[in-house]
Amino acid sequence: MPAVTAKRASEFHSRLSLAVRALGLLGAGGLSLGFTLGMAAMPVPVTRYFLDNRLAVAVRQRLLAFILGGLVAAVAAGGVYLVANFDRPGVVARLHPPARPQPGIHPSALVAATAVVGRDVSIGPFVVVSEEAAIGDRTAIGAHCFIGAGARIGADSTLHARVTLYPHTLAGARAILHSGVVLGADGFGFNRTPQGYEKFPQIGRVILGDDVELGANCTVDRAALGATEIGDGTKFDDMVHIGHNCRIGRHVLIVAQTGVGGGSVIEDWCVIGGQVGIGDNVRINSGAILGSKSGVLPGKILPGGGQTYWGVPARPLKAYLEILALQGRLPEMKAALDELRALVSQAGKPAK
Repeated sequence: MPAVTAKRASEFHSRLSLAVRALGLLGAGGLSLGFTLGMAAMPVPVTRYFLDNRLAVAVRQRLLAFILGGLVAAVAAGGVYLVANFDRPGVVARLHPPARPQPGIHPSALVAATAVVGRDVSIGPFVVVSEEAAIGDRTAIGAHCFIGAGARIGADSTLHARVTLYPHTLAGARAILHSGVVLGADGFGFNRTPQGYEKFPQIGRVILGDDVELGANCTVDRAALGATEIGDGTKFDDMVHIGHNCRIGRHVLIVAQTGVGGGSVIEDWCVIGGQVGIGDNVRINSGAILGSKSGVLPGKILPGGGQTYWGVPARPLKAYLEILALQGRLPEMKAALDELRALVSQAGKPAK
């Protein structure tokens, strides 16, 4: 990063202020602006601007040049670098809107005559859209996806390559399903008989609310009866498994490699860390947080309200940390116990 003087930085700061105001980019959002020199921040006043949806105009004017993580760096011709810390999440999304494929149906796709395809839909190579399926307006379906009979996908959704929706699956508006997602496979239900395990029919379905995003290779099993449900705004990381008849609430976050047993309920606004195991018929109340690699035994109820749980079996964080501290002292405690046993044994021997 080129070296600049405080004077040059301040001059650029003034020019940018005038440019932003001249472009009329004052609105309801928030954007705090400040300078950096190399890796160290300059002690110049931080100016706060309020930007509206016309922020794209500033991008075209090269006031903001590229995104770096959660920051925007604006590069001036004179080599001054500006760092902007976002106060409103939507600003980043407006700077880099997702690319949308051109509407149309690829010649290799198979779309049933009874399927309903909305306006401005994109259907990629080798996609199969089965009988009486419905695809909402402006939805994009990537290569090799399979949409089962009677399945429904809401408007403005994105299915990346090789997503599978079993028959009668419902996905709401603005769904984002990453590659390898499977919705509606059989739940893991078997009856034990003297001759072996007999499959229990799985005749339910999967229902996703609006604004749901599922990471790569997530699987949601359909219900034995009724529906497995994922609420509005819920987001899964990669490789999350949801068993049959589960109900996942609104705005739940579940991190990679977590498995949820059949019939469990996770209420609104819960956060589940990575590699968590949740047994059958568990209830996790609204706002609860489970740390990574926690385990919840079948049938348990975890109170919510922002409570954090950790460990196997999962317990309140304070109790888990106390146990963890004691585990670290086990060698010392064993040595003390061995010494105490030796003293007791010696005291019990008759005197010679």
